[in-house]
This record gives sequence, C-alpha cells and structure tokens, in this order.
Amino acid sequence: MRRDDAQDLIIPVVEETVGIDTVKVPTGAGVRVHKRVRVREEPFDVSLEHDEFVVERVPVDAWVDGPAPVPRTEGETTIVPVLEEVLVVEKRLRLKEEIRITRRPRREQVARSAQLRSEEVTVERFENEPTAGGRHG
Repeated sequence: MRRDDAQDLIIPVVEETVGIDTVKVPTGAGVRVHKRVRVREEPFDVSLEHDEFVVERVPVDAWVDGPAPVPRTEGETTIVPVLEEVLVVEKRLRLKEEIRITRRPRREQVARSAQLRSEEVTVERFENEPTAGGRHG
C-alpha cells in the first residue's frame, strides 16, 4: 500500500490464473476381451410328404372268355386282376376279384429343432502395476 499527497490510500488488485496443459503418458493400462459361444435350440416347422396306399379287395366273380385281363390304371388307382382256374367240363378263366390300390397323398406338420450358435464378447479394462523403473517414457 502507498499513500499519495492527498492522503488517498491506493490498494493494488491482484488476480491469479491457472494454465493447464496435457501430456500423453503411457500408463500400462489395457483391455481384456472375453468371447463365449452360446448354443440354443431353435424350433422350426417343416412339411413332410409321403404316400399312403389303400388296398381294397373287390369281389367280381365273372367268367373270362379270351385272354387273361392285365393290370390297368384308372386315375390314381391301379387294378390288378386275380384269376383262378376252376375245374369244369371245360376250363375257363373266371375273374374272381380285383385288387384296387389307390394313392392318397398325405401332408403333416412336424416340429423339429436345430442348434444355433452365437458369440458374446465382453471387454474388461485393467491397470498394470507400475514397473520397477518408475515412469514410462
């Protein structure tokens, strides 16, 4: 403080300021990555198709004159003639029965499952202990 001639008191005003700079210094810190494979069952539906055969025995009981009948197809049905010889004064073929085999497609839904794999990753940060030499350069 000082006084001037008129007896006024002069007080200086002081201000402090701070300046901050950053410097990159290796710290020895790192990360650890963990990976785990997970398996889960995933259900799904699939349509399977197969054929069923219906066998019918149809009595005919008719005499056959001429050549023996041969198997034939009518639509989805195959007809197989079954012959029998009958002893009479003369021998003739008699159509005893027909076997009818009909194709009927069937469709059904079935549930199945498959194994699906996915990976999960976690990252863990860690700090190393300071080395015996002191600071890292």
